[in-house]
Amino acid sequence: MSQALEIHLLIFIEASDVSAYFHTGGPYEWISAGVLNLRGVYWEVERDTLIAIPLFIFMGIMLQKSKIAEELLITMAKLFGPVPGGLGISVVFVGALLAATTGIVGATVVAMGLISLPAMLRNNYSPSLATGTIAASGTLGQIIPPSIVLIILADQLASAADQAGAMRKALHKQVTGEISMPSVFDVTSTSAGEMFLGALVPGILLVLIYMAYILGYSLLFPKNAPAVENDEGFNKAFYMKVAITLVPPLALIILVLGSIIAGIATVNQAGAIGAVGATVMAGYKTIPENSGRYTPAIIVVASLIILGVAISNFDMNIKAASTAEDFLGIYIGLFGTAGLLVGIGWSFVRVLKVDNILNDVMLETSKTTALVFIILLGAAMLTSAFRAFGGEEIVKEFLSSLPGGFWAQFAIVMLVIFILGFFLDFIEIAVVVVPIVAPILLADPSANITAVWLGVMIGLNIQTSFLTPPFGFALFYLRGVAPAVVKTIQMYRGVVAFITLQLIALVIVGLYPPLVNYLPNRSSLLSEAAPPPRNPRLQFCLDQFVTDAIAADQGATMAAINAAKTISVDDMPKFIGKSIEGSTESAEEALAALAGIQIAADAVQDAEAGYRPQLTLVRGLEKQIRNIAEHRDKLAKQASRMNADNPERAEIEAEVAHMSDEIAALESQIPDNWEAAHDTFKKLTDAESKARNSYRRSGDTAWNDAAIILATLDATPAFIALESDLNALRPVLETAEFEVAEDEAKALERSFRDLEGADDVKKALGKAKKAMSKRKKDRETALKEYEKALAAYADQLVWRAAAETQVRPGVEAYLNAIKGNIGARAQEDLTREQALFLASCTSHHKDLSLNF
Repeated sequence: MSQALEIHLLIFIEASDVSAYFHTGGPYEWISAGVLNLRGVYWEVERDTLIAIPLFIFMGIMLQKSKIAEELLITMAKLFGPVPGGLGISVVFVGALLAATTGIVGATVVAMGLISLPAMLRNNYSPSLATGTIAASGTLGQIIPPSIVLIILADQLASAADQAGAMRKALHKQVTGEISMPSVFDVTSTSAGEMFLGALVPGILLVLIYMAYILGYSLLFPKNAPAVENDEGFNKAFYMKVAITLVPPLALIILVLGSIIAGIATVNQAGAIGAVGATVMAGYKTIPENSGRYTPAIIVVASLIILGVAISNFDMNIKAASTAEDFLGIYIGLFGTAGLLVGIGWSFVRVLKVDNILNDVMLETSKTTALVFIILLGAAMLTSAFRAFGGEEIVKEFLSSLPGGFWAQFAIVMLVIFILGFFLDFIEIAVVVVPIVAPILLADPSANITAVWLGVMIGLNIQTSFLTPPFGFALFYLRGVAPAVVKTIQMYRGVVAFITLQLIALVIVGLYPPLVNYLPNRSSLLSEAAPPPRNPRLQFCLDQFVTDAIAADQGATMAAINAAKTISVDDMPKFIGKSIEGSTESAEEALAALAGIQIAADAVQDAEAGYRPQLTLVRGLEKQIRNIAEHRDKLAKQASRMNADNPERAEIEAEVAHMSDEIAALESQIPDNWEAAHDTFKKLTDAESKARNSYRRSGDTAWNDAAIILATLDATPAFIALESDLNALRPVLETAEFEVAEDEAKALERSFRDLEGADDVKKALGKAKKAMSKRKKDRETALKEYEKALAAYADQLVWRAAAETQVRPGVEAYLNAIKGNIGARAQEDLTREQALFLASCTSHHKDLSLNF
């Protein structure tokens, strides 16, 4: 914070006079920090993540215009009606479907209020239960992806994670003195795609909690939520109607969310898919029943099938097309693309002509998008100025001073967000509060939470803002369409239970982070762009995977190692025998190191109970000392610039002396045995790190030493293919110009150099090349070295042929045995089994505070 801003803020606070703030130029400083801070404010809305917002808004409004909600509500009410509380369950089910398609709270609540509320009241449902169910179900679009609030939170949290990373690195340097922080301690950021994946399971959990509550309520109070018979009966025609109603929205959900989960599309691309899919759906839902109603949609589906077949069976790279089959695939693809464009274009024309729907959708999308971005700009200005005036530091100091560590800070932040939800809109909370508190929470190494988990927790909390009076928007929407017989107080009573259920879901997700973290981790580790097994952030969990695999194989790995030792290397080059010996020795060392890891980890865990309270105490005292020392140094610098006769200087110097006494008092509270306790614990953690590094080195060596043998044997066909080139070199060396002969020898040497195990041939050819150089021009020596190359080549042909039956089977069996365990780190990609284990393992938050 600049000194000028500090002065303005202090004058305003101490004087408690608004005019003092204006007289000292406070507004100018505010404008400079907030409005004129172009880099920090206006660039805030230029991030690619935000492109998805208008696309999903367009998708939601288009589906709203297609009246999908009405069809779903009527059909699902008949399907679930005979179940106790069935009408309420149907509302929750439809709310979840609409959340995953339209995501528009107001439209969903209004549609349910107009269609389902009268039916529920007519069938003697409790007004409180009916209104609470409708209001709560309508807000599911805020947590079930695709959700606008999740996109905004992802955007804010990506920036917050960068700030948190810098804060954690600074903390690590302060407490350890080390310049660089290991990458495994970095703060985990997030993206909109990860937020969608992370929120999916909590969203489904919330839906199931709602349904379970309604079912339980109906069983306890059957008169307040009775079953309703289906007049049409459950026949084939009815089930066909259910399928026709459900398939389109489910297909759209699968296209949008499935493309993100499968890694086929980014969030922005999925938003475009959703916008087009919604238009195609509206293209047949907004026109009367006739024989050609579904034609554009059928053309689109058929075209997608054609494109899928073409992509799956042909190489679609038009630049590389050379055969008739390649061009056939391209022509099929062009035909499918043309059909897709025709179907989509036809649908757009329909929604343009029918009641000018497309124009209305575009206008509403523009209004809503502009509203969101205006709020983002305003919030960015406010946040920028707030930081410039030191507000972030004040919040940080307040949270850090709370007893109870991270979880006390987190609880306070969640409580503040919940209370703000009574008065503020969800976007305002997301873009004002999150940038201030998120870096502080993410930087704390004791919890080491992921940004996606924090985002989903905040998203679940913000969702309550639609239900909390007096400004709960869902209540306003429902009040506008509810009949007069339903009292406002009944609506308030109805949402209390669902707010409680939302808080229960919040607690469940908070206590079990894998509900959020698992799907993003799984998607990442199973994708084509998955990190390799050597990725530092995967090592701890990969060590655990290998330990479990070795424990479960009942000695199969050790048996494979012993079998490898018996491989006959008679008449083989020395390097093959040495490689097998080195590999098996390293494999045994890796197994021993695995046991050592467990012993060292147990020692650290046993010592942790006594060390952690002391560490918490000392780090807290050190933090207070640093804060006081920083303030003291500022005052001392200020005093040094004053004249000696200035009366304020004496006051400041007295304050400096007092602060020095405070620091001395705090330092005296540090236990006398702290240094010894710290050194002892550090030796234990160093021993664990040493054991892990020893295992990893040994495992890598075990694989690499044996793999080089297979690489040598795999190179045999290429080695044999060079025989004609080698024989053709003789006349060149005998009669060609020295420069020409040197170039030929050099080219052949390079060819052998690229083959594993051909070093002796390459070495002889290299000497022949040197003998033919301009400086030496020694043809006789070159021919002698060439003869050595021929002899070495002939020897290699013999042992390579013998190794195919004598060595290869045993080495392959050995490598297959260690590939999935001690050799896992040396592989290019994770296996599916490893990826699933690591996804589960890394989804738990690991406390890092002992390293700080």
